[in-house]
Amino acid sequence: MPETAATADTRTPSGRLALAASTEKIALGPLDGRYQPAVAPLVDYLSEAALNRDRVAVEVEWLIHLTSNNVLPGAGPLTAEQQQQLRAVVTEFDAASVTELAEIEAVTVHDVKAVEYYIGRRLPAIGIENLTAMVHFGCTSEDINNLSYALGVKGAVEDVWLPAARALVAQISTMAEDNRAVPMLSRTHGQPATPTTLGKELAVIAHRLNRQLDRIARTEYLGKINGATGTYAAHVASVPGADWQQVSKSFVEGLGLTWNPLTTQIESHDWQAELYADVARFNRILHNVCTDIWSYISIGYFAQIPVAGATGSSTMPHKVNPIRFENAEANLEISSGLLDVLGSTLVTSRWQRDLTDSSSQRNIGVAFGHSLLAISNVAKGLERLDVAEDVLAGDLDTNWEVLGEAIQMVMRAEAIAGVEGMENPYERLKDLTRGNRVDAARMQEFVQGLGLSADAEARLLALTPGKYTGIADQLVDHLK
Repeated sequence: MPETAATADTRTPSGRLALAASTEKIALGPLDGRYQPAVAPLVDYLSEAALNRDRVAVEVEWLIHLTSNNVLPGAGPLTAEQQQQLRAVVTEFDAASVTELAEIEAVTVHDVKAVEYYIGRRLPAIGIENLTAMVHFGCTSEDINNLSYALGVKGAVEDVWLPAARALVAQISTMAEDNRAVPMLSRTHGQPATPTTLGKELAVIAHRLNRQLDRIARTEYLGKINGATGTYAAHVASVPGADWQQVSKSFVEGLGLTWNPLTTQIESHDWQAELYADVARFNRILHNVCTDIWSYISIGYFAQIPVAGATGSSTMPHKVNPIRFENAEANLEISSGLLDVLGSTLVTSRWQRDLTDSSSQRNIGVAFGHSLLAISNVAKGLERLDVAEDVLAGDLDTNWEVLGEAIQMVMRAEAIAGVEGMENPYERLKDLTRGNRVDAARMQEFVQGLGLSADAEARLLALTPGKYTGIADQLVDHLK
């Protein structure tokens, strides 16, 4: 078929049809495409549209704050109805608002200035057109941006990410409680070691993750509003009689943020670096969870419940692949990498201001999106697991040599108590067990030939690998 001008216009330089020319919106990244349902809640906090809505909110609240406190002579308090109408500019922010803002920005070529003009257009209908000059009064763009990002990140963490993460940890904690007494062979350096319980190992995971979540929940979200270089110069020049530090402090704290009294043009972003380091650490612990669960699945400790109609392998019909955990691993690595970059770059700014933070912060939603997606996948993966207690029991029964630790420690205690013939306990057990498989009969024969006191011998003869778990089941109670 000959190529027409129409088709030529919609082809890439390599001759392929240009999908970008499609009338349907096609996502470039997976978070806005394949995985969009899993991360959709973050759109309300960390998307470009959400950022603009929060900018509008900060500008509106700044106008209300200045008028309510009679900061500027001639601009007294607004009526309750006027305040309500102003706040409706925020609550009614919708798709049409996004489009209008984009049209204004196409002219201003400045995103925050577009927000100022957007609000100014609405003041005549409220009857306060005379206050147009008060919109963005004394502000530099970063005054609005730092507060808007702080509000967006705070909302995303507290309303979306933390609840999802806490639900996952609660799920792991429930698994720990349910399996608190299920004995399991440990593996240190990949080799059979002192048994534990499955519940205790899951409790370790939950405890580690909970510590990070508690740190994240205590995050301070800082903000500032103090002008072009953090000196309140324009504020004092225009209204010298106002207590501008108090005006700034009360405004920032009124937004639910922590006031930063000392900044350059930008809020220093140190709080962001601290938060992102904590979230990245949570990610990495969860990544360790994924690799451990994956490994337990591979040796049969967990059986995966097949999903009806799902395909495990395109060629091997018997397979049920641990894809949820593998998907989570990849997304946790991407998220942690982005969070590391954000944390390391946002704390640096040339002199009083450069724009590297502006570009960097637009990726905050991507970083949290990959983490949220991973959390969702791990939760779904855990839901499809059955504990194979018979496999765990069989593994323990073929590794009686792990009781060597218990026997040599009992021999040490016996020696201290004055029982003769207890010399060199470690070496004697090493000769028996190192590199050797020892069954129940051989181990009990060895115990009976040691010359232990009757009580000690009875305790060791009653011991099995499955019973050699110490107080592992009690340790799960620390999750409470």
